[in-house]
Formats: sequence, C-alpha cells, structure tokens
Amino acid sequence: MRTAFDFAPLFRSSVGFDRMLDSLESASRVAPIDNWPPYDIVKLGEDDYRISMAVAGFTRDDLTITQEQNMLMVAGQRSSNDEANGQYLHHGIASRAFQRRFELADHVKVVGASLVNGLLTIDLKRELPEEMKPRRIAIASGEALPKVETKQIEAEKLAA
Repeated sequence: MRTAFDFAPLFRSSVGFDRMLDSLESASRVAPIDNWPPYDIVKLGEDDYRISMAVAGFTRDDLTITQEQNMLMVAGQRSSNDEANGQYLHHGIASRAFQRRFELADHVKVVGASLVNGLLTIDLKRELPEEMKPRRIAIASGEALPKVETKQIEAEKLAA
C-alpha cells in the first residue's frame, strides 16, 4: 500500500536519518483508530514527560509496562470476571484487553509508574549521555599553542 507521501527521495539523499524516516512512514500508514483506553501526553519540562492513561477497573496485576529500545508498550488484561456477580443491565465500563504502543525518542527512559484511582501515570525522562551534551571549548591564544617542528629533507641526502 502506498502512502500519500513518497519518502524515497529523502532515503536517497540523507544519511543517518533512517529511523526518523521510518517513523514518518509508519505514522502515515492508515491504521484502525482505537481510542481506548484514553490517554494524555504532557511535557513537564525540557526533558520530562508524563503519559496518563484512564484504566478504570484494572489493578496493578492486570497491567504490564515494558520498554524495548525506543518502544514503550502498555498492556492490560483483566484477570477477574465480574459477570459472575450478577447480570448487567447496562455495561458501560470497558473491561476489554488492550495494548497501547508509544514510540520514544532516543535516550528517553521510563523513570517510574503509578496507579492511583484508575489513572495509570508513567513518568519519562530524556537523559543525554555525557558525550552528547554540549560542551564549551576553550580558545587558546596564539602564544599558548605548542610549536610543531617540521623536518625538511635536504637535497643532498635525498640524492644519496
């Protein structure tokens, strides 16, 4: 299936952007829209994020959060069956199993997760390695630079 956008020219003329272009291509694919469970993504600071999901009726044991490389997966499977307690006249609280995936940027890690009053909160933080952080380079004056001796080959020794 072709998308509305053709990313082939970008693949041909760029180096090292494969993951970003793959993300754009996968995001542009038509997928069935599943809005359950509802969730929010909030940017709390320069490097801090929070995902909040409404998972009413699920317990900690019913939920699984896993992170594999740049993919965060949240899955829920209810273990108890409330139908044994009686016959529903109206069943409005969804209890179906779900799996929600979030693609994370490089160096984004899960800091923690909590479940309070049916709201699952996952805190994320982008942690750049020390070698990727900006650093200030000192500028030396011309006097402080070490002199490099250059050796020249004498014409007489070259002929010998």
